[in-house]
Amino acid sequence: MRLDWLSWTNPVAVWWCFLVIVSAGNIAWLFWLHSHFRSKRIATRGINKRRVSQKAMGRIGMFAVEPLVLLAAAYVFGCAFRSLLPRADVQRICLFDTWLSSIFVGRSVATIAELCFVMQWAIVLRALADIAHADTARNVSRMIVPLIVVAEAWSWYAVITTNYLGNVFENSLWTATFLLVAVALMRLVNRFHGVAKFAIAATAAGSVGYVAFMCTVDVPMYFGRWHAEVAHGREFFGLISGLHDAATRWIVTRDAARWQGEIIWMSLYFSMAVWASLLLGSFGMVRHLLPRYRVRQTISRPAGRRTSVPANPLLTP
Repeated sequence: MRLDWLSWTNPVAVWWCFLVIVSAGNIAWLFWLHSHFRSKRIATRGINKRRVSQKAMGRIGMFAVEPLVLLAAAYVFGCAFRSLLPRADVQRICLFDTWLSSIFVGRSVATIAELCFVMQWAIVLRALADIAHADTARNVSRMIVPLIVVAEAWSWYAVITTNYLGNVFENSLWTATFLLVAVALMRLVNRFHGVAKFAIAATAAGSVGYVAFMCTVDVPMYFGRWHAEVAHGREFFGLISGLHDAATRWIVTRDAARWQGEIIWMSLYFSMAVWASLLLGSFGMVRHLLPRYRVRQTISRPAGRRTSVPANPLLTP
């Protein structure tokens, strides 16, 4: 892997260094999360410490992984791989001449990572729905994974055929998914108070910002590319020829003009989206505290007095 092209005068080189540095920080954050949950798991078994050797306790902590952290790990390492070896699927361009830069390999990694990411959202929304008894959030938690499965199918259509229309549908489904997430979070805001309410409101605002970006930048970009290629009579690959092309052809380029349309979304994706995944992975740290931040409902007594009671006393400490 030659790096003689790295120079501060080359925008692509600066961008790639940014991706690598951010990915290294993301991996460090992930290992901190794992270490935290490992320590917490050992601490909860404190009553058995006298009977279990230190070595055995280490094994218990090592293999006891929080599901949300495990899903975050798949996403963090998947995005780190794609940051180290960036490629643009339909254009078949990449930075390094290696089979690992194959579009087929990269898209396979991306598919696994993105499914893990949306599963994190589904788990967290379901947990919040159970605490707040919120039907909207519960229903959204059931819908978003199937939506992204369909989005991934459209992404593969784009990769195989090199038809940007697949990217239009893929990113439209991502937009619809996070619009649903934003609605679910906004319905949850008033069911909590204090720091929990602030965190949910901030997450809802972030989801709305993502939807706005997709509607104004990402989806129109792919639609414009598709329209331009159709206007020029571009012919697209079929299934077999497209799979072969995706697996065997990659074009190495460090020309900033070729990467111009990818730099913005990739920079945001491999930084802010990964941070969101790591924050979702941290949900287990605060989940047990959330019931105390749930808003209490008021009921009317026959005498006309109103009294405050927990919506679910069993969940309130």
